[in-house]
Amino acid sequence: MSLSLHAPRTLSHLQQHPVIERPDGPAHLSWDSPAIDIMLDLSRVELPTIAHDAAIDEAHASMQQHQAQQLLVTDEHGRLSGLVTRRELIGGRRITIAMQQRDIPRSEVTAGMVQTPCEALHAMALAQLERLSLGQLLETLRASGDQYLLVTQGDRDQTPRLRGLVSAADIGRALKLDMTLLPEARSFADICQVVLGHEL
Repeated sequence: MSLSLHAPRTLSHLQQHPVIERPDGPAHLSWDSPAIDIMLDLSRVELPTIAHDAAIDEAHASMQQHQAQQLLVTDEHGRLSGLVTRRELIGGRRITIAMQQRDIPRSEVTAGMVQTPCEALHAMALAQLERLSLGQLLETLRASGDQYLLVTQGDRDQTPRLRGLVSAADIGRALKLDMTLLPEARSFADICQVVLGHEL
């Protein structure tokens, strides 16, 4: 096999210590910002997943490895089964309930047993989210006790696909709310209560 030779490229030595590029932090959003700006776009960012039959200790280790606050739980076909949060994996009552109901030790509790199933989560079509401001989205979610909103997009064959995720905590951070004042504020309803007491 013959190789085509090209003129060598010139390399250089650094003359000074360069600034290290860092990813941008979350933008400061306002009530009038497009709601789509707060969505975690799964076509650009891959969220960690865990099989529904994986032990909760394995799920917790994966969460720590990826520095994630939540994991997407998949079924035996690799489709979304639900979502499990860090809070549920470090002593949430769902672990205790799973142990009591099934009469099993903690080591046998799986991610699927403590997940919030996707059927229990609210969803919104991407096309609908794209038409809303952040304020309008919060108004829509103000009665919701959910921590997450699933954003879906249909295929040509109308099979739903999970396109993105909106979290109440991300909205709070993007709006620069001091969440330490209300550490229990975790749901969209909680965030709405905080927003009403702040000028954005």
